[in-house]
Amino acid sequence: MRFLELVGRNKALFTKDINEREEELTTKVGESSFLVLGGGGSIGQAVVNEIFSRQPKKLHVVDISENNLVELVRDLRSSHGYIKGDFRTFALDIGSWQYDAFIEKDGQYDYVLNLSALKHVRSEKDPYTLMRMIEVNVFNTDKTIRQSIENGTKKYFCVSTDKAANPVNMMGGSKRIMEKFLMRRSVEIDISTARFANVAFSDGSLLFGFNQRLAKKQPIVAPNDVRRYFVTPKESGELCLMSCIFGENRDIFFPKLSEELHLITFAEIARKYLQAMGYGVKECKDEDEARKLAKEPLIKDWPCLFTPSDTTGEKDFEEFFTSTEKIDMERFNNLGVIKNDLDLDLESITYFEEEIEAIKSKGDWTKAELVDLFFKMIPNFGHKETGKYLDGKM
Repeated sequence: MRFLELVGRNKALFTKDINEREEELTTKVGESSFLVLGGGGSIGQAVVNEIFSRQPKKLHVVDISENNLVELVRDLRSSHGYIKGDFRTFALDIGSWQYDAFIEKDGQYDYVLNLSALKHVRSEKDPYTLMRMIEVNVFNTDKTIRQSIENGTKKYFCVSTDKAANPVNMMGGSKRIMEKFLMRRSVEIDISTARFANVAFSDGSLLFGFNQRLAKKQPIVAPNDVRRYFVTPKESGELCLMSCIFGENRDIFFPKLSEELHLITFAEIARKYLQAMGYGVKECKDEDEARKLAKEPLIKDWPCLFTPSDTTGEKDFEEFFTSTEKIDMERFNNLGVIKNDLDLDLESITYFEEEIEAIKSKGDWTKAELVDLFFKMIPNFGHKETGKYLDGKM
């Protein structure tokens, strides 16, 4: 199955930019050492693949998932074989004391790339998962930047999200707050980041779920009114590496909108996906009908349920930058760059740190407390509570 055809494209986004800078990219990677955090996830594996294929001097990969690291190594060995540089993986939680001991022992890297995140809108459904999202997306990021500064790292890269531009959900809000923390540390270390679209078939995504539904003989369900931009896993890795190597301090890279990159609904992709898998589409009126039809043998038209989205935190379209941000569209062919001047908001950052610490010390909190705190941190925060979450849908 070809990812590009499913998302309505016939060519990769960044081929021209990569080709024009391949010699410089290969040289810089080959003479440098890298630490990739969250390297076992979909985007992390794509980034590690891009670095590994260019023969780095040192490449260490950390991820909380032991299984994902096993698959990463199998994939690299099967695709590229081996490199002369020091390549190792570590199954560690970035927030743990074991990780701190690892950094204390061997924290010397030219580049630190942080791909770890809680990325799902569904993570805001309860106060405990939401607090962990804040810990991972904001405070673990700040911690690993501080460690990088202490160890003389020359560049820190981390992933933001298109949901951080005019955020309407807590996940996007957490990444917007993270960007404020990045701004504070950018006076001590060069930092670049990236906002980009949904990664097609990334772990846990709706498209990833299509494969699971077919394998388990279950109906496909998708919103018919939510439009998204999609990039392939390889494109996500290329975008991150380009920002890491070529981004200037405080730059945010994003894919340029063009004929090759446009909004597409999940329902439209579901139809194309089923066609590619040899099935027609049978649109059902409700969940009961869809579940019943999926159990029938020799299905030719796969049961699907396409409905409007009504869950908390969903945005019907996405954007990479706001009207107030300064944009450079000239440097690259298919990459745009948000150019950020130093804009410290130390008072609100300190306030956020103190409020979260007070909540944690209390040991008891509500989602409403955290939502209220986000409204205080983010001007024009567009969060709306509908009382419905993805866990309540098929």
